[in-house]
Amino acid sequence: MSMNTTNLEGRSSADQPPSIVMEARNLVKTYGHVTALDGVDFELRAGEILAVVGDNGAGKSTLIKALTGAVRPTSGEILVDGVPVQFKGPLEARQAGIETVYQDLAVAPALDIASNLFLGRELRRSGLMGTLFRRLDKKRMREDAQRAMSDLKFRLPAINNAVESLSGGQRQGVAVARAALFARKLVIMDEPTAALGVRETGQVLELIRSIRDRGLAVVLISHNMPNVFDIADRIHIMRLGRRAAVVTPQSHSMNDVVAIMTGAAKA
Repeated sequence: MSMNTTNLEGRSSADQPPSIVMEARNLVKTYGHVTALDGVDFELRAGEILAVVGDNGAGKSTLIKALTGAVRPTSGEILVDGVPVQFKGPLEARQAGIETVYQDLAVAPALDIASNLFLGRELRRSGLMGTLFRRLDKKRMREDAQRAMSDLKFRLPAINNAVESLSGGQRQGVAVARAALFARKLVIMDEPTAALGVRETGQVLELIRSIRDRGLAVVLISHNMPNVFDIADRIHIMRLGRRAAVVTPQSHSMNDVVAIMTGAAKA
């Protein structure tokens, strides 16, 4: 009996559909009389890159904040691996295996690359040196950081270099690698290629592909349509606080997606 090998959009009937890692049903978020999310549904499959696009004010950021515990939805349901969750904050989302890379990166420029990868989750030495004197295991963190960067095939200077000495794309790579190092289910990225040059953008996109190839799901928020069509498996389109459509780069063109975003066309 031969095995079937297919991608996300080309599965045969004998294949099982990819599991849903995260799902939202009828999410609503209001701020007084303003409705930021108006009954949004959301599905993220295992091992895919899902782009979330929409015009300014479409609800993209509010949706992501609701999914990661940064804001509490007014109503609706969020499920992780089919189990309902109510994150009280981003820390609980992180504990559930969800990592987020924000536009401001949240790196410490004066610290080295390894220290930034373990920022807030530093490893301590074994025995009394770690428990009583709280000494950090810098050697192990450097080794683990080097291994993580090698696994992701992202080239950086020496792991003990300060982040402030890196280029913008390299700093973005450090922030993305940190998320990949600790994520167990999915990584969410908010405009990861904003303000980057062409070469550095390509490096970051390859890094995102490496994360997907490791089996993690990726949510990519972006205004850059060429990047979206280059890397996304599916595209979730937001308009006026609602999900307008979910399409693929194979089924719709860039012009089609922009038309749906602006209301000039329907899916």
